[in-house]
Amino acid sequence: MYLDYTVEIPEAKGKITYREKNGATYVYYEYDRVYDAKKKYTTVKRRTIGKVVEDDPTRMRPNEIFKKYFPEVEAPEQREDVSRSSCLRSGTFMAIREVIKEYGLDKKLDEVFDPKQRGLILDFAAYSIVTEGNAAQYYPDYAYNHPLFTDHMRQYSDSTISDFFRDLSEDQRTRFLELWNEERSKRDKIYISYDSTNKNSEAGDIDMVEYGKAKVDTGEPIFNYAVGYDVNNREPLVYEQYPGSINDVSQLKYMVSKVKSYGYRDIGFILDRGYFSHDNLKCLDENGYYFIIMVKGIKDVVHDIIRKHKGTFESDWGSYVTEFGVYGKTVQSFVCASDSKKRYFHLFYNSGKAAGERSRFEETVQGMQAWLDKQRDQECEFSNTFHHYFYIHYNENTFVYAEPKLDVIREELEMCGYFAIISSEKMDFKKAIDLYKSRDASEKVFRADKSYLGNNTLCVASSEAAANKIFVAFIALIIRCRLYTVLNKAKEMTKKPNYLTVPAAIRELEKIEMTRQLDGEYRLDHAVTKTQTEILSAFNIEASHVKYKVAYINDALKGA
Repeated sequence: MYLDYTVEIPEAKGKITYREKNGATYVYYEYDRVYDAKKKYTTVKRRTIGKVVEDDPTRMRPNEIFKKYFPEVEAPEQREDVSRSSCLRSGTFMAIREVIKEYGLDKKLDEVFDPKQRGLILDFAAYSIVTEGNAAQYYPDYAYNHPLFTDHMRQYSDSTISDFFRDLSEDQRTRFLELWNEERSKRDKIYISYDSTNKNSEAGDIDMVEYGKAKVDTGEPIFNYAVGYDVNNREPLVYEQYPGSINDVSQLKYMVSKVKSYGYRDIGFILDRGYFSHDNLKCLDENGYYFIIMVKGIKDVVHDIIRKHKGTFESDWGSYVTEFGVYGKTVQSFVCASDSKKRYFHLFYNSGKAAGERSRFEETVQGMQAWLDKQRDQECEFSNTFHHYFYIHYNENTFVYAEPKLDVIREELEMCGYFAIISSEKMDFKKAIDLYKSRDASEKVFRADKSYLGNNTLCVASSEAAANKIFVAFIALIIRCRLYTVLNKAKEMTKKPNYLTVPAAIRELEKIEMTRQLDGEYRLDHAVTKTQTEILSAFNIEASHVKYKVAYINDALKGA
């Protein structure tokens, strides 16, 4: 990101070089030289620090990297161009402000951050919610035509914004999470859905970005991001970031430790199949936490149990769960021979799922067989997957033919449509699947984070900026989850719910505009529509109160 001011090109003898690209001249700074004794040559390390101003070859427009190597160069705090649009989109700001007041987010942030930091945190959270983007270079466009949470709705310069993303400390982020979890009830039993995802990064010097098992592999390094979500109250409680090479299974115990440090006692974890391991179950037991975890039907740990009870519940109408279209049964068993206590295995069968899985599996085996037939009389080696389903016959090193393992294929076909959920506490299969399906809310959290908050990729150049951008994204997630919950509740009470989704509501609220009139005062441009009234009423904002909120924004702008 190139900043919105210019500086003299530094006088660093022998370290400044230029390179032309696409009609522009870029300034490079040599920050190191590394000599390779074996290859006997020196590698010069350079970074782009700015772009030469077209009409003045002695000056350049700096980027964030420039401030790292030349921190002594002063930059303006406020934007040089502090003009503001004559038409401000204020509807979404009003709704977000109500959520912030309801949660006391501004007060919690004020306990940890200075007023400027608090304002920018909330502004960037609102920016990502409204625009579904997170690139800092486009934030000024948002600030130009929206009310802001900064004191007097001040518009800061790119340099100040760049400093902001570097200056928040780990202690501050940790303290906010403590405050956020401090007021959550510790007496009520809650279930925490824990899930993780990974995000791509094109950034440079970020310690946690590594190559790992990406869910969407773009060939770029990744970092992992996990959220603990309270499914009872529909609130994100805690987040964590960790290097891309660390897998989900090994990270769970750290989240358990973090949750325990916040004082949560009577809780259960709802986990996807990716977290299943004997060590994780032991960790949860030792900390006194319940768990509900999905295990796919063909896994060895439940394979024998399903076979043993197969045919005893799949046609029993009393075992049918209408909400999810499955038949179920609960039995007790040990997870493994070394387990000290029996768990509750909730077995399920879905006939529609069975048909789909069976069809896909049959196509897969047929495709493998056809491909193998084309490899006959050649010297070939095959992966373990082929060896799992076929006996591979060779004549010395030459592949002759493949013989299907009928018992293996038959067994897998018989398992189609079956799955199991394991719980550590006693419950019936109906409650188990209902609790597990409640984790759909946490999956929507990740979908919102990537799709609607623009956080599928980080656009930063340092570890500090990355950590702080993730923190701001978590604040945005808190706010957006509340927007979703409020609108979803309103949707259940109306016959026309199509505008009560978060994206649709934002599009509608963005149409509420206040314009600057001849006397310099901002006033509401036109009356609030019926649809906008219904959306605002979900946040306890009456149409008659909108003019007072516009007056508040106008008064705040006078001090800008």
